Amino acid sequence: MTRFQRSSGILLHPTSLPGNYGIGDLGDAAYRFVDWLEAQGQTIWQVLPLGPTSYGDSPYQTLSAFAGNTNLISLDRLVDDGFLGERDLFDVPPFPRNRVDFGWIIPYHNQKLAFAFRNFQAIDSGPLRGEYEAFAVEQAHWLEDFALFVALKRQHKLRPWNEWEGDLLRRDPSALASAAEELADDLKLEKFRQWLFFRQWSALKRYANEKGIKLIGDLPIFVAHDSADVWANQREYELDGTGSPTAVAGVPPDYFSPTGQRWGNPLYRWDVMRDDGYRWWIERVKTSLQLVDYLRIDHFRGFEAYWQIPASEATAVTGKWVKGPGAAFFQALEAALGDLPIIAEDLGVITEPVEKLRDQFGLPGMKVLQFAFSDPTNPFLPHNHPVNCLVYVGTHDNNTTRGWWEGEVDDNTRAFVKDYLGQEISDIVWTMARVGMRSSGVVFIMTMQDVLGQGAKARMNTPGKPAGNWTWRFAEADLLHPGKDALLHITRLFQRHPEQQSKVDGDAAVSTK
Repeated sequence: MTRFQRSSGILLHPTSLPGNYGIGDLGDAAYRFVDWLEAQGQTIWQVLPLGPTSYGDSPYQTLSAFAGNTNLISLDRLVDDGFLGERDLFDVPPFPRNRVDFGWIIPYHNQKLAFAFRNFQAIDSGPLRGEYEAFAVEQAHWLEDFALFVALKRQHKLRPWNEWEGDLLRRDPSALASAAEELADDLKLEKFRQWLFFRQWSALKRYANEKGIKLIGDLPIFVAHDSADVWANQREYELDGTGSPTAVAGVPPDYFSPTGQRWGNPLYRWDVMRDDGYRWWIERVKTSLQLVDYLRIDHFRGFEAYWQIPASEATAVTGKWVKGPGAAFFQALEAALGDLPIIAEDLGVITEPVEKLRDQFGLPGMKVLQFAFSDPTNPFLPHNHPVNCLVYVGTHDNNTTRGWWEGEVDDNTRAFVKDYLGQEISDIVWTMARVGMRSSGVVFIMTMQDVLGQGAKARMNTPGKPAGNWTWRFAEADLLHPGKDALLHITRLFQRHPEQQSKVDGDAAVSTK
């Protein structure tokens, strides 16, 4: 049975790792980060969605719910494998070290992967060729459609699939076969790139697991309209005859947004998915669990009820709540996959039916301390935390702790924090880290930005901000920052260190079922 023990970890997307090629990757720096986690007594590494990003660079709007982000492939490891020569990397541009410039790094990485593919094609046989061919067969259920989608998208100058000519838009079998023949080399390149990603990520996961580090992945409930998933499974989405959404996802107006949030993702036709046993979802979760040990499902409440917005509406003001698939969906997942190592992102306005669905399957929820300090009944305050939850000071969508305290906290909230803690605040970062560490919540997750004591400029994402997100990186020297010593100390102090697990009350070992 899958269990969380009392433990702690770090939230860090791999793009934020240091390195020479403009973006964090799955090379030596990733392995050094795993070693750093182990040295600081951390047993969890949480990442954002790992899929291939598109316009806006958001990992929550990807070209596929199955594929990996090939910009994360380590070019140095391709040299080790013989797919690139050292001379192929002599032309590294002066990429910025403290941020990701996606517009600059993507063409560079694509060029190097094309070189690697050219060299790979010269290999007629051997273990690597056999490994690649086995991967292509094992992952064919999504890889064939994804490779053709990417090749066609490139051929159509990156236009969305619903702007392609009708026979390709409608997936006429003869048109698809003709396109696959015409673009055969492009399809092979895409399959090769995905093989490299899965190969490198799987090696990193094995290393992390051997060190006692578990990986938490992130699975958005909805997928991007311009994705291989929607193009290949159009009848499972709320689309019209031209492939355009008739209804889209979002959340209604609330205290934070008077017009709500219109995300724009097409909505599922849950009745159609139910009739085929939730096949696509089962394959999605199964594939995701090849890469991580646990899955955080973003916007979990959408399985109980979701906000349906007419696609013609410019905001989320006009919409309605529609019932989701509910318990039957999770029962189907359990029947197919066994015990579900799933974390429910249950933030926002959560109703009693949503809580009931979460608790029916024993899924841990989330508590965010930046949302806590309003009044004693606030469920995010530590004295209200259940054991079966993951506790954060802030997530990827929040400001850093220092940025929050310096730029977002008003006088009333500041006074409540001081009253609640019974002390003056001299170092907000480690004060809040201690609050999270001593919570009864079974897991505490800290962002790497907070370990390094960084301010608002290090924020990973600002919801609603159209550009400039997802770019933060740290430097190799930051692994020596004194925050590591503070992290190790409070991990031991509040009995979250792996060496202390045998001494921790067994009630703190919480099942995800």
